[in-house]
Amino acid sequence: MHATPPSPWPDALVDTLLTGQQPGGAPRVLGISGLQGTGKSTLAAQVVRAAGARGLRAAVLSLDDLYLDRDARQALAREVHPLLATRGPPGTHEVALGLAAVDAVRAGTPIRLPRFDKLGDRRLPETGWPTVQGLDLLLFEGWCVGTPAEPASALVEPVNTLERDEDPTGTWRRWCNTALARNYPALWAGLDRLLFLQPPGFEVVFDWRLQQEQALQAAEPGRGGMDAAGVARFVQHYERVSRQALRTLPGLADVVVTLDAERGIVPAGGARFS
Repeated sequence: MHATPPSPWPDALVDTLLTGQQPGGAPRVLGISGLQGTGKSTLAAQVVRAAGARGLRAAVLSLDDLYLDRDARQALAREVHPLLATRGPPGTHEVALGLAAVDAVRAGTPIRLPRFDKLGDRRLPETGWPTVQGLDLLLFEGWCVGTPAEPASALVEPVNTLERDEDPTGTWRRWCNTALARNYPALWAGLDRLLFLQPPGFEVVFDWRLQQEQALQAAEPGRGGMDAAGVARFVQHYERVSRQALRTLPGLADVVVTLDAERGIVPAGGARFS
């Protein structure tokens, strides 16, 4: 059985995320982290709408909008490891763009928020980026936002067949982990608060990602896409860092919302707000 699509999040959660935010106050950056399919984009859009209703200026930047273009990833695939052709894992983002956006929001200066064209597999020209100024709140959402790197000892054994068969020497996973340790902490440090949407385990990601793929294909007849086998291989690119997020973010995030396999909030002690 496939999980249902993300539904609107409870107003109480949205209200909690906007607590203390006043028009004209100090700009804030809220991170929303969650594995693939948890409903991060849905929540971010709800928070922006609710902020607008309160007279707050808010906008969303996704980690996905920081992807390196296909040409840049192909160069990494040739020079470092073939698996770097796939966008998403640490080291396949232009982190400096995210840092520039956070700094501009803090300073109240105009900034064009980058946007990535996933079908074209390249970042849109800057003329196509939305310009924002004087934001009260920037929502920064992404599948591994806030996740720290692993210790080197954890990289020795593969976590799945992709790593075992296509990264037998560990070159790819070490390169991604090094990037996560070196480039991303400055971006995570720019967050005022971090929300983690915590699924019951990594195993649900395949089901959620397959459901997303099927919905995209139904909405765009004739669109190329992945079958179940393709999705199964695809999600293995993210398994290692996803499991690291599951281990670490419940103790690092300011807001933790525990989800069941249908993306419902677990009521009994399932939401921790701090």
